[in-house]
Amino acid sequence: MFIDGVWCEAAGGGRFRVTNPANGDVIGEAPDGGGADAARAIEAAERAFPGWAGQTAYERSRILYRAWEIMTERAEDLARTMTLEQGKPLRAARNEVRYGADFLLWYAEEAKRVYGETIPAPRGDQRFMVLRQPVGVVAAVTPWNYPVSMVTRKVAPAIAAGCTIVLKPAEATPLSAIKVFECLEAAGVPAGVVNLVTAGDPAPIGDVFLTDPRVRKITFTGSTDVGKMIAARAAPQMKRISLELGGHAPFLVLEDADPVHAAKGAALVKFLNTGQACICPNRIFVHENAVEAFTEEFVSRVGRMRAGNGLEEGVQIGPLVDEAAVEKVERQVADAAGRGAEVLCGGHRMTEGALAKGTFYAPTVLSGVAPDMQIYREETFGPVAPIIAFRDEEEALAMANDTHYGLASYVYTRDMAKGFRMFEGLKFGIVGINDINPTAAAAPFGGSKESGLGREGGHEGIAEYLETKLGGFSV
Repeated sequence: MFIDGVWCEAAGGGRFRVTNPANGDVIGEAPDGGGADAARAIEAAERAFPGWAGQTAYERSRILYRAWEIMTERAEDLARTMTLEQGKPLRAARNEVRYGADFLLWYAEEAKRVYGETIPAPRGDQRFMVLRQPVGVVAAVTPWNYPVSMVTRKVAPAIAAGCTIVLKPAEATPLSAIKVFECLEAAGVPAGVVNLVTAGDPAPIGDVFLTDPRVRKITFTGSTDVGKMIAARAAPQMKRISLELGGHAPFLVLEDADPVHAAKGAALVKFLNTGQACICPNRIFVHENAVEAFTEEFVSRVGRMRAGNGLEEGVQIGPLVDEAAVEKVERQVADAAGRGAEVLCGGHRMTEGALAKGTFYAPTVLSGVAPDMQIYREETFGPVAPIIAFRDEEEALAMANDTHYGLASYVYTRDMAKGFRMFEGLKFGIVGINDINPTAAAAPFGGSKESGLGREGGHEGIAEYLETKLGGFSV
């Protein structure tokens, strides 16, 4: 762990194993921290806060820029660690490292763009001035599916704003977080400004984050159920919260769209990270006049996807994170098939040869999916694509919005009037119009409804770590 500028073991001395989901091999260990370690990290962050907040934006910017340089130099090592630990193909891991580094570079600049303002006062002897100041100590919890970029997406804006931070990475992927913190240390981040606490059991650390009054903000990426619990338990101390939670993304192929082009895009984004991304489409709605051509092309592309160890050349589908993830996918597919859906390809766990040692599920396409099926309502987080036909634009919009989630959505159309109507009508925080990658460090990322609160990325991302202070001066 990294606390107060020092690499250290857990107070209790325990460690936990980290395994490769592609084959079950143990690839390393990490300190098994607990509540005492979290409290020690918070103390270090609280002690470092005044000095860090008092540094100029230019000084904070220089350190973030240096961290970007170091992370870029170490990109291959970071990517290989991620593939071993999380399972995604190496090419995808390299892309994630670049994306993660982008947040360091973006917030190196945004640190210098935290502006105040003056406001005309109603009295001649009065002046109003507004400052934006860091909220204080931040506690961050990051997920396993993007174990590098989710760290920098929280750490970079927090320290750019002048906050100090304590981060607990997912128990499945601590090694990637350690590599990122090595970059931050090498960049010269002062002691106590960034702190890392790893653990096999997140609950004791979470309890400290939620109850320690020195923590003024919690930022969390993960499941909606845990996000709701955090929101409820943060309320007694009125802690600021940012929650990036689950998704149930619709992918709409309108009648005028090119079904082959749409199928290519849908296949790429649906099976991104083996479907283990909150922005992956969970429901693919295709106009009834295009559904045959779309499905033929889509199934053809999915059927050619190669599963395996992410370090092997040509692998597109990695393992699911653990056995529970496989069981969830199996349950949803069995439920859909039992209620009348047709399995067009896949639909089974992959156990051939070396795949038997890992947690692999075949890329799967379902047709005839209906609203009474689990997969129509629940986030899958796996390599299963349900195809649903619709009759007209109004029906498609109503079906897409028929969910408690509101993170990402996608539309394929050649008619920009339809595209704008969908952009305005879809109740999601992110809408990709003929765009399967509507994300960047410079753009706000986040959802509505039960997909969370707040935004990460863009200038909105640093605003989440700032308080607005009004000064009224009688002159």
